[in-house]
This record gives sequence, C-alpha cells and structure tokens, in this order.
Amino acid sequence: MDEEIPGAMPDQGIKGVGLALGSGLAKGFAHIGVIKVLQKHGIAPSIVTGSSIGAVVGGSYLAGKLDELETWAKSLNRLNIFSYLDFRVRSAGLIGGNRLIKLMDEHFSGIMIEDLPHPFVTLAADLKTGHEIWLRKGPLTDAMRSSFALPGVFPPVEYNHRFLVDGALVNPVPVSPCQALGARMTIAVDLNADLIGKASDPDKKYQKIAGFDMFDENDVPSEQQGLIKRSGLGKRLFRREENNPSLFGVMVSALNIMQDRLTRSRLAGDPPDVHIKPEIGHIGLLEFEKAEELIALGEEAALKALPDIYAAMDVLLPLEVVEDFYKRSRR
Repeated sequence: MDEEIPGAMPDQGIKGVGLALGSGLAKGFAHIGVIKVLQKHGIAPSIVTGSSIGAVVGGSYLAGKLDELETWAKSLNRLNIFSYLDFRVRSAGLIGGNRLIKLMDEHFSGIMIEDLPHPFVTLAADLKTGHEIWLRKGPLTDAMRSSFALPGVFPPVEYNHRFLVDGALVNPVPVSPCQALGARMTIAVDLNADLIGKASDPDKKYQKIAGFDMFDENDVPSEQQGLIKRSGLGKRLFRREENNPSLFGVMVSALNIMQDRLTRSRLAGDPPDVHIKPEIGHIGLLEFEKAEELIALGEEAALKALPDIYAAMDVLLPLEVVEDFYKRSRR
C-alpha cells in the first residue's frame, strides 16, 4: 500500500475470504447492515468486489467511509433524493449526475483503488463491446461511477478509452472476480433474490415498481412535486394512467427482471460458498429513503448466515487461518 488512508479499515482481513456485493439501486443499503454484522463478529474479508451500488458500498467500506455513508443514507427523504437528480434532455442519460459526483468527490477525492488496504474490484460493462470490465486501479470515484452508470439514466463514463456502463448488465453479483483473485471462500450478498416480495399484495392491480408514485399525494406531498411537475421530461417519465406503470416504472421493472435472471445464471456457474439473501423484495429499487429499514434487514440476513459462514471457514480455509480467527474473534 503506497499511502495510508485516514480512517481506513485496519489491515486485518482474513486471508482467503472474499466478499461480493451485488447490484440493486436503493436496496444496496442492505449491504451496510451485512458488513456491520461481519465487522462485529470479526469477519473481515481480504478481497472485496462490487457491482453498481455494491461498488459504492464496498469502496466506502475499504476507504473507511462506511459510517459516513450510513449517516448520509439515513438522512435521505423523498424531497432531498430528488435534489440530487439533475435531469437532462439532450444527454446520453436522463440524469447528468453532476450533483452526485460532487458529493462523492467531497468524500473520496484523491483516493486510489491501489491505496486501499485490500484488493478491490468494481464491475462495469464496455458499452461498445459488451465485455465485462474489472476496474482494479485508478481513482476510486471513477471506478464507482462507472459501475453504477445505469444506461438511460446516467451517462456512460469514459474510462481508459472505453465508455463504461452499469456492471449489473454483465455480473450483478461479482463472485468470479473474488475467485480469480484467490479467494478460497466467497460470501455473496444478493439483493435480487426476493423478487416475489414486491408482488405480495394481491389487492393491487399495479404494484409501484419504483416503490412510490411521484404524482400520488399519498406517496409524495403535492408541495414536493414541483420539481417534476415543472419539467416536461419529468412528467413524461413519472406520470402514469390508472393501474398502468409509468415510463420510468417500465424501465426499472425491466432492470429488476434482467438482474434477477442474470444473477441466477451467473451464480449457477460461479456459486458462492455463502449466499446471503436479504428479504427486501417489498422495497422498491428507488426507495432510498428506506435506508434504515434496509440496513436492519441486511443485519438480519447476515446474522442468519453466521452459522454457514463459520462452517464454510472451518472447511475451506487453512487451519492456521481458522485458528487465528478464533483467537481474535469475539464469537
């Protein structure tokens, strides 16, 4: 490590343990809860990979910024969420992302991936070739932005002479990079395993995929709808007919389906040793204001997985590594 990052996690990862953090937009706040439980029980990965929101949480964790991310997440409400969205008409994405970039720069400016205490890989897709791109070096903010550049929503990120988009398009739960970097045991956090939870209310003809209806006063007070109502683009994106999805709802729903099917396919070929699946299907992909609930559900899922994690460590890790863990662990 070339330079110590103030506040970064100590270099005490368990050798051979990888942590793969999956995609899922707002649902990614559940990753914070999972990591908090792992930290509490002394389970520190020596390899971390992340796709989309998983890249943001993973990068924050390794840079020692997880507490700041949690504080910011819990501060979000419906109104200030929209304050971060700078809608653009003539752009490669509906949202320019400049406000989010500024926020990220305030916390991660100057941090390089290679300066983190453990190997970290963010996943992105090459817009031209469709190739899966592993980002292992360079500015942390650029790597995270590339990984969550959802096509149609955020513009592609030009990085090393490529235009990169969301890693969820190619590898929603990046187990394979953990294995490629030498992980003998991989813990995967899958945010898309509970799709059925979103359709659990049989009384609703149309379930709001995003988690809310921008033009429903029961979801968003009328005085807070001004930003969208003043924008012709916003109206076209979010307004919907009775019992029919909005344009944005269709986009988000299609992403959800794609992530679920691709995750199943990728994990069948590269199964993790421990598969953590928070029960968060009832929360919409854009319900960022539910961070506190998502974090709690992540903690709950991680606690349930602890016996499997201990069992996997006993079987898959070298004896000296396991013995050292039990000496240091507060189990």
